[in-house]
Amino acid sequence: MTEPSAAFVHPYLPNSAPEVRREMLDAVGAASVDEFYADVPEALRLGRPLELPAPLLAEQDLARHVRGLLAKNRSTEDRLSFLGHGTYRHYVPAVVDEVINRSEFLTAYAGEPYEDHGRFQALFQYQSLMAELLAMDVVNVPTYDGYQATATALAMAGRLTGRRRVLVVSDVLPEKHSKVHDFVRVHLELELVPTAGGTADVAAAAARLGDDVAAIWVETPSATGAVEAALPALATAAHAAGALLVVGTDPIGYGVLTPPAEQGADVVCGDIQSLGLHQWFGGAHGGFIAVADDEALVMELPSRLFGLASTDVPGEVGFGDVAYERTSFARREEGKEWVGTAAALWGIAAGVYLALMGPAGMAELGELLLARTRYAQQRLAAVPGVRLGDDALHLREFTVDVSGTGRSAAELVAALRAEGIEPGIVVGEELLLVCVTELTGQADIDRLATCLAAACGTPSDRQIPQEQRA
Repeated sequence: MTEPSAAFVHPYLPNSAPEVRREMLDAVGAASVDEFYADVPEALRLGRPLELPAPLLAEQDLARHVRGLLAKNRSTEDRLSFLGHGTYRHYVPAVVDEVINRSEFLTAYAGEPYEDHGRFQALFQYQSLMAELLAMDVVNVPTYDGYQATATALAMAGRLTGRRRVLVVSDVLPEKHSKVHDFVRVHLELELVPTAGGTADVAAAAARLGDDVAAIWVETPSATGAVEAALPALATAAHAAGALLVVGTDPIGYGVLTPPAEQGADVVCGDIQSLGLHQWFGGAHGGFIAVADDEALVMELPSRLFGLASTDVPGEVGFGDVAYERTSFARREEGKEWVGTAAALWGIAAGVYLALMGPAGMAELGELLLARTRYAQQRLAAVPGVRLGDDALHLREFTVDVSGTGRSAAELVAALRAEGIEPGIVVGEELLLVCVTELTGQADIDRLATCLAAACGTPSDRQIPQEQRA
C-alpha cells in the first residue's frame, strides 16, 4: 500500500480529503493506512499506486474509458478454448438465465418469508436436487465459492474432532490451497502427502495418520482432472484413526461416477459453477457442503438451510430455515462461523439446470465428458514428443508433458494463440493442463492436435520462415 500525497483529494471519494483521513486515523489510533494491511504479506502488495487515468469530469468520458478497457477482453466464446483450471465452459440452457433474471430472484438479497416470492422454495428445490445427485441428505445454501465451502468443511472436521492436522492427499489447485490455508490456518495445519500416478497414495496417507488428524482431504477430480479411485480405502483409514474423510469435488460427473458419499465420505464439498453458471471472465461461483442427516454434522454447518414448514392452513406447507439457531444470524459472534452474503442466486441457477437435465441428462453428459476427455488424451498423446502426465482416469481435464518436443509449454501456448487457440493452462515448464467439455467437439480436438503437431516441429524447421517452408 502506498500512501497518496498529503494534498491529494480524490474527486469520487469524499473521505480522501487529508484532514478527514487524519481524523479517521486518529480515531482508531493508527499512524497510517498501511497499519490496516499488516496481515497482508509484502509479496502480495502492489507496492505502487494503481495505474489509473486522471479523474474524468464528465460521465460520458468515464463511460467511454471503461468501454475501451472492456473492449480489450477476449472471451472463450470468441476463441477455440481448452481452458479450465477451476472455471469451466459448459452449456448453459437459455431458461436458466431467464429464471434467475426474474426480479424476485435477482434482487431478493436477504428477504424474509413475507417478502420472499418463492426464493426459499427455489433454494429448497436446489438443495433437494443436489442431495439426490450427491447421494447425501443435507446440502447447504451456497457459500461464496467452492474454496470457502472446502475451508468450512475442514473447519467442521476440526470442530467435530477437536484436532488440528489435515492430510491433503490429492493435487489441489494452488489458488484453492492458498485460500483454504488462509481460512483455517489459525485452527488447522494442512500437511501435503505426495500423490502417486496422479491420485492418492493410500499407504503414504495411512502412515501419517495419528490421533491429531482431523481429516483426510481428497480432491476428485483433482487439480489435473484425475478421478480418485481409492476413496473407500481412504475412508477406512481415516475412520480407523478417528478422522473424517472430506471430499472436494465437482458435481458435473455424478450422473455416471459413484458419489463420494457412497464410498465413505463424511463431508462432500465443492463448487457449482459447472451446473448452469457461465465461465465469463472468471466465472460465477457458489460453494456447496453436503452431509448425512446426522445432528452432529448438521449442527456444524454455519450456513443457512431451508426446509418444509407447516402453516396455519391444513394441507399447506411453507419453506423456512432449518436449525436457524446454529447460524451467526441468530448467535452473532457465538456462531460457528460468520455467514453474510451468500451466492444464493447461483444456487437457484444450479437448481434450474439440474431440474432441466434430470438423471438421464446428467448421465448422458457424464458419459460424453469421459469420452471426449479420453479422445483428447489419445489425440494429443499421438503428437510426436507429447505424452500424458499420468495414467489415471480423467474427467474433463488432463495434463500433457511436452518435454519431448524441444519447446516449453509457454512457447507452445504462445504459438497456438497465434492460431486463435487457447490450448490450456501452463502448470509446469513442460506441462500443459488441457480441458474439454461437451462444448468441445471432435473437430475442435482434432484441430488442437494438428496445430500442436505443427508447433512441435524440429528445431531446424522452426528456424525457417513460414513462407519459405514446403
